[in-house]
Amino acid sequence: MGILGGNPKDEPLHYGEVFTVWTGLSTNYGLIAGYQTFYNHAGDEDLKKMIEDIIDVLRDEVKPLEKILKANGVGLPPAPPERPVARLEDIPAGAKFNDPEISAALSVDLAAGLVACSQAMGMCTREDVALMYGQFHTSKAQLGAKLLRLNKTKGWLVPPPLHVDYPEK
Repeated sequence: MGILGGNPKDEPLHYGEVFTVWTGLSTNYGLIAGYQTFYNHAGDEDLKKMIEDIIDVLRDEVKPLEKILKANGVGLPPAPPERPVARLEDIPAGAKFNDPEISAALSVDLAAGLVACSQAMGMCTREDVALMYGQFHTSKAQLGAKLLRLNKTKGWLVPPPLHVDYPEK
């Protein structure tokens, strides 16, 4: 067997995998801090629960990303500090995010995360790294479905123009 034929964990990462894992970790660090801030701004309890669920998934993703980088001698990106919990009432009205804005930002980030995971899976030569990104993709897809349902239920979904005029046959 060649260099890429044994245990995937014994195979070297290629530069694209290193960059993807490092960038994914850096992104997750930033998203966790940002979503902690969103949590402070959210008023809707269902949205707050959704934010907590997303943060939990991101924290779960951080662990294997850090492990892979450490095992391969790659320095970790800097992480912002944890955000303190604040009272919604202490945030001035003109300075706070509203719930539909928060939900829309979460939706955009989850969609971008799906694309990033797909791209990572496609460029990996190590099966374990590709599988890890496949698991991340599945988690993000499940969160996206829950968030879509929340957006519809709360009336926060702003659909594009709907095509209802069909051409006559």
